Amino acid sequence: MLENIETKYNWVYLLEADERFTPELFNECLEAVKSSEYVGYYVAEKMMFLGSWIKYSSQYPRHQMRLFKKGKVSFIDFGHAEREVCEGEAGYLKNIYPHYTCSKGLSRWLEKHNRYSTDEAIESIKQRGVNKIRWKDLFFGETEVIRRRALKDLSFRIPFRPFFRWFYMYFILRGFLDGKAGFAWCVLQSFYEYFIILKVEELKQKD
Repeated sequence: MLENIETKYNWVYLLEADERFTPELFNECLEAVKSSEYVGYYVAEKMMFLGSWIKYSSQYPRHQMRLFKKGKVSFIDFGHAEREVCEGEAGYLKNIYPHYTCSKGLSRWLEKHNRYSTDEAIESIKQRGVNKIRWKDLFFGETEVIRRRALKDLSFRIPFRPFFRWFYMYFILRGFLDGKAGFAWCVLQSFYEYFIILKVEELKQKD
């Protein structure tokens, strides 16, 4: 889309269908684009699930590249999502955006993550043979984004991954403070990890 569709302005904000744009964030974006210091900005999401804010087990503040100057930021596929490539420095906005990850119900959520798990299984196999574990970034990364991505690369190699994902989210990240919705969120994420493992085994059998 970024490479083939003309835009009215030089700056682009990526807004997915289950995300919302707040007036406060909009005004901050208007101020941010006046500066030439950064080519893009990360914005933290407010994960909403079953009517509750999943603050702890969602790794809040979890930042995504959302506002950027066209031609200075591009994206490459990584599992079911993507990673940005910036031609310059990136900054962080203070305001957050609501992300209603289950806005169309649990059936829709399970359907989407069934597709996502296939992409993640393919990426998992690829990463095991390419990238090394970045211990320095994991513990001493300058930003939350760097540390989180190093953790994900490590997670591709951890045995009993579903259990550790649940334990990490529910106890280390204090997901128990998110209440019933938080417990359900942690269980579903653990199930998602197990689905990825099963699909990795399935792909290996096909090779």
